[in-house]
Amino acid sequence: MGSVHLVTEPVKRRSYHSSVRSEKARATRRRVIDAAVRLFLAGGYAGTTMAAVAAEAEVSGDTVFHLFGSKRGLLQEAMDVVVGGDDADVPLLQRADPQAMRTETDQRRQLALFAAGIAVQLERIGPVDAMLRSAAAVDPEIAALRADLHQRQRRQAMTTVAGWIGARGAFLDQMAVDEVAAVLWTLTSPEVHTMLRTDWDWPPERYERWLRTTLERSLLR
Repeated sequence: MGSVHLVTEPVKRRSYHSSVRSEKARATRRRVIDAAVRLFLAGGYAGTTMAAVAAEAEVSGDTVFHLFGSKRGLLQEAMDVVVGGDDADVPLLQRADPQAMRTETDQRRQLALFAAGIAVQLERIGPVDAMLRSAAAVDPEIAALRADLHQRQRRQAMTTVAGWIGARGAFLDQMAVDEVAAVLWTLTSPEVHTMLRTDWDWPPERYERWLRTTLERSLLR
């Protein structure tokens, strides 16, 4: 019995210390990302250096490069956190709120859940996307990153959501899933959100209400 104790106890200690190191590394990574987002919003992408991010996060420059490889890599991971709202390693559509919408059986309730979730997400995304759009105008790599976010990732997500809604009943005028996805993608764009929230000074709850009712009228019988 004694020999078993001697073999297993160090393994438990190593597992514990490994877990602690992993949590510290994750906390450091998130601190750097949060610092980068603050600086990107304050000074723009081009005006933000990796050294400035390191200083803001109170880590070494080597740590930032080790974690993200490049400023573009840092921006990409920062966008992932902004879109998701946290740094959990769970695909966006597999999280609790989208899955609740997926399992809802009433189409109008699905659209209400969708509008509520998207409205909150766009409040986070809007300022960062404006920075990204400005950087994309002069930086081809950032232009490619933004295009991937909107042309591939958002379109795929909206096609999936359209399929979830279509599984609960037919659409208005027998619209196909890809046509519904195009409507979702357009109405939930950061540009439309900015026009209504900023240019027209709508409060968040009015935008959410408009989105819900517009989607119902556009998609459902």
